[in-house]
Amino acid sequence: MKAYKICMGVLLSLAAIASVSIAETHHHKFVIEETTVNRLCGTHNIITVNGQFPGPTLEVRNGDSLVVEVLNSGRYNATIHWHGIRQMRNPWADGPEYVTQCPIKPGETYTYRFTIEDQEGTLWWHAHSRWLRATVYGALVILPKLGTAYPFPKPKLEIPILLGEWWNRDPISVLQQALFTGAAPNVSDAYTINGEPGDLYSCSSQGTVKFLVESKETVLLRIINAALNQQLFFSLANHKLTVVAADAVYTKPFATSVVLVAPGQTTDVLFTADQAPGRYYMAASAYATAQNAAFDNTTTTAILEYKSVAKGVSSRPVLPQLPRNNDTATATAFMTQFRSPSQVTVPTEIDESLFFTIGLGLVNCTPGPQCQGPNNTRFAASMNNVSFVLPRQTSLQQAYHQNIPGVYTTDFPVVPPVKFDYTGNVPRGLWQPSFGTKLHTMKFGSSVQIVLQDTAIVSTEDHPVHLHGYHFYVVGQGFGNFNPGNTASFNLVDPPQRNTIDVPVGGWAVIRFIADNPGVWFMHCHIDSHLAWGFAMAFIVENGYGEWESVQPPPADLPKC
Repeated sequence: MKAYKICMGVLLSLAAIASVSIAETHHHKFVIEETTVNRLCGTHNIITVNGQFPGPTLEVRNGDSLVVEVLNSGRYNATIHWHGIRQMRNPWADGPEYVTQCPIKPGETYTYRFTIEDQEGTLWWHAHSRWLRATVYGALVILPKLGTAYPFPKPKLEIPILLGEWWNRDPISVLQQALFTGAAPNVSDAYTINGEPGDLYSCSSQGTVKFLVESKETVLLRIINAALNQQLFFSLANHKLTVVAADAVYTKPFATSVVLVAPGQTTDVLFTADQAPGRYYMAASAYATAQNAAFDNTTTTAILEYKSVAKGVSSRPVLPQLPRNNDTATATAFMTQFRSPSQVTVPTEIDESLFFTIGLGLVNCTPGPQCQGPNNTRFAASMNNVSFVLPRQTSLQQAYHQNIPGVYTTDFPVVPPVKFDYTGNVPRGLWQPSFGTKLHTMKFGSSVQIVLQDTAIVSTEDHPVHLHGYHFYVVGQGFGNFNPGNTASFNLVDPPQRNTIDVPVGGWAVIRFIADNPGVWFMHCHIDSHLAWGFAMAFIVENGYGEWESVQPPPADLPKC
């Protein structure tokens, strides 16, 4: 028996060595810098990575490591967030400013070091400092380990599709104006596909992105919503799409003609180039649910062109039929089709049962230039009526790790301070949130359930809520007020996994996960105007037992505030 154990130990060690030898470490240098580009009939100086807009696509395999040296040669403080990467025991590489690190100041450098652990599919990276991510973003593609395959037929072609939002003004100035006046920020001037607005905008046909395909080949589109403030419908004219993954987790495949992606989310779709050789638009436009709120009502396009189209033929591409901007029925029909490919293990014995109201608010103030919100107020946003205030003297993770007092409190409310008819006629006395840097502490290994409940304060709206350091099961969602006694509709068999959930307009979503990643982890709305108004909170997940359940020591080059 002892000899057997030794042999098995040797075999396991050899297997571990073999798997480690296959994994690679990828080194990259990101230079955040000003770049001059031409868009919408004008010349603009924008912040980019390595002069590219969008930034470089990083391609790795499950199990690989990344070492990304970031030099900030721009004029603003900056950080990079690796959206959807779990960063096991390594919050120092997560990136949100003042949460897990102080920002990288102009002229300074920070190196992000992390390993991809049991993740594959489409993720992305973006700035996580004010509104810099309007132009500082790129795709992060995680391929299967060598020797393993996709759980679907291997496509002949893979194309990252980055949906973005474009402002003619400096996005930081747009944000600063909104924060000064208290009013809603100016809406974008265009949407983009891979950085280009497309044919339907002025002065944009020259740059319209074009993808060439062969007849009958299968193509994988890796769709990423990098827009700052807008959920988007996406479609490809005359081609049937099959959803196969979302947020870098495989799904049970389902067919659709339209895809809804909220800011922060990714969706992988397959299609076959089985139409008559020609030119077809892929297009994206807004899904906007807030009542009486301005939004960018334009459409971005790119062109899918069959290589067999005769040269010199420049027929107008076919435009897809996109849903109406307020088509919640189509949005719901799409989002409720997501399932895990097979049965999964969902937490059922809940240790942490949390109920978070989410949405907007209004702060009363003295009429004047800084009170230009509705009826001489200032816009705010909150979770459980707490509008989140980021620290400035250090990051939350550093304050927790070093026991620095006075940076935050741990009294974030686990249920709404006041119960009310959340999606009904809310009394005006409940419209004004309190402000604070409040966190919630959880023990390592806790089973967590969070109810995310939209409210009608100012307006109901669908909110894309992102949890850093985790992905979670979406076990239920619906409209109206969540009824704790009605959990029979929960899917505890094959619910989808996400890192960003678009909570239905005037409705709720319930998520579950195991708190198996120690550190300070941010949870916030991925509509950046809402984040700037305070729609956020953070969890402290305590260390467990031993090295593998504890946060790694901070790196030596961690930026100082």
